[in-house]
Amino acid sequence: MSIHIVALGNEGDGFPEDNRQSGLIWTYLGRSALVSETESSLLLNSDASSIAYPVFTEYQACVFGNVRLVVHDCPVWGIFDSDWYTSRNLIVGADIIVIKYSVNDKSSFQEVKDSYIPVIKRTLSHCSVPVIISAIGIRQNEELPCTCPLCTSDRGNCVSASEGIQLAKELGATYLELHSLNDFYVGRYFGGVLEYFMIQTLNQKSSEKMKKRKKVSKCHGIRPPQLEQPEKMPVLKGEASHYNSDLHNLLFCCQCVDVVFYTEDLKEVVEAHKIVLCSVSNVFMLLFNVKSPADIQDSTVIRTAQDLFAVNNEITFPVTSQGPPCNPPVRVIVKDSLFCSCLSDILHFIYSGAFQWEELEEDVKKKLKNPSDVLGVIEKVKCILKTPGKMNCLKNCRSYQAKRPLWLYNTSLRFFFNTPMLADVIFKIQGSTVPAHRAVLVARCEVMAAMFNGNYLEANSVLVPVYGVSKETFLSFLEYLYTDSCCPASILQAMSLLICAEMYQVSRLQHICEFYIITQLQSMPSRELASTSLSVVGLLKKAKFHNSDCLSTWLLHFIATNYLIFSQKPDFQDLSAIAIL
Repeated sequence: MSIHIVALGNEGDGFPEDNRQSGLIWTYLGRSALVSETESSLLLNSDASSIAYPVFTEYQACVFGNVRLVVHDCPVWGIFDSDWYTSRNLIVGADIIVIKYSVNDKSSFQEVKDSYIPVIKRTLSHCSVPVIISAIGIRQNEELPCTCPLCTSDRGNCVSASEGIQLAKELGATYLELHSLNDFYVGRYFGGVLEYFMIQTLNQKSSEKMKKRKKVSKCHGIRPPQLEQPEKMPVLKGEASHYNSDLHNLLFCCQCVDVVFYTEDLKEVVEAHKIVLCSVSNVFMLLFNVKSPADIQDSTVIRTAQDLFAVNNEITFPVTSQGPPCNPPVRVIVKDSLFCSCLSDILHFIYSGAFQWEELEEDVKKKLKNPSDVLGVIEKVKCILKTPGKMNCLKNCRSYQAKRPLWLYNTSLRFFFNTPMLADVIFKIQGSTVPAHRAVLVARCEVMAAMFNGNYLEANSVLVPVYGVSKETFLSFLEYLYTDSCCPASILQAMSLLICAEMYQVSRLQHICEFYIITQLQSMPSRELASTSLSVVGLLKKAKFHNSDCLSTWLLHFIATNYLIFSQKPDFQDLSAIAIL
């Protein structure tokens, strides 16, 4: 398939003599992103001594992969006087016509407008060819023309924008003003319009070719199978977050426990996890030596920790749970008996996201009949979580929730992401180490829950090697487990993260990566899709191999929708192999 462009006019006077630039067509072909670099040096050859049309300069290029682009550039309008037959055939056979002139040569513009534009208009009356009118250059010494109807002093003035727009209206053309032949004006401005008409031309030619094939098939009496085309792209359905429920289930399953709470008479009350408790309160950070009193500098926090809890590491305590390897759980005595009796409900409240105050108050009321005791326990919880308000706790907590969005609780674990504080497992990947916390990994990832609690080597190892994924991708994966969010830097990184999520069976992260890839591809204009080195066919192959059915279906539809662009790419032939998968 080929595209034929005819360029008429001379833009050479659009710039001062000492700053004369190359022609518009030559500049565009030399800078266009659609011309492949490997072929541009071979195909961008001018042939000024063309035998067929000696007054034309012929350029040839290869665009959209293997679409042949032929440009005949004629700077001299006299061909319409000397060889009308040749010029007429060129205009009629053109797919796109470019008319260019210098804004500083009004006499030539007036001659073209009076003598040659009517001829072109009559020629194009029987065919529909897009026309681009390009006014080139910066107007020099522009003055207001004389208004006298007999005066010709305005012949030396510049061509105004209104005159160019009027000319474009007469031809039904697109009008452009190019003040310079640089990357912006030629590559993006002129090139964007020209490439739009190129794509429209290819679409029209493909449609005509399909109509001819249908006529031939009807003549032979053979009807090919017809597939219904979907009206819209396949829609990916997102998956709701289950971040709070994951942590809440961690409290029920009692895996990776590293804290055990006791009454003052040494009876076990409930098991918990340092990482979750420290993520919501400085009281627990102080209790477990994550922060020192000097770091906190808050007397109420220090006083609350001293009044409610006491850490005791005597070996006389019974051990009912196994923590991380070689690291027995910390034993904490709860000094307040009323608070201790409601501790299991308080921990359920904390592990659920620390925002369901009404449910907490109802649970505490079931345990304590005295309203003053209920209020005292609620106040202690508020002191632990640093929630404001002294009286009428329910009302104050509601107003506090309105001011503080719930997502702040979901990001509380970010403080411990990729830090050695409280870390009980270290991943070794690509020669580097990444600290992590088993409780978070077990709660958020079923594969890691089985790995750390089953009959596997990792269950009793502190150092765990990771293979088949880069450090950057694995860090992004861990960040999602800790914060329930991720933001890939590119489509390729999103695909790598999707593969990692499929490896560890984290379905919601897969959906997030799928949505990111689709959003980025949808935002790409046609020019960028044609010139990008990103292999969409390669993305389709990876999506199918890693069981991303929704993304693979969408990518296949996306390639079919942009068939003219992708069919010219070298990896398009790989689609036949992907179809077998």
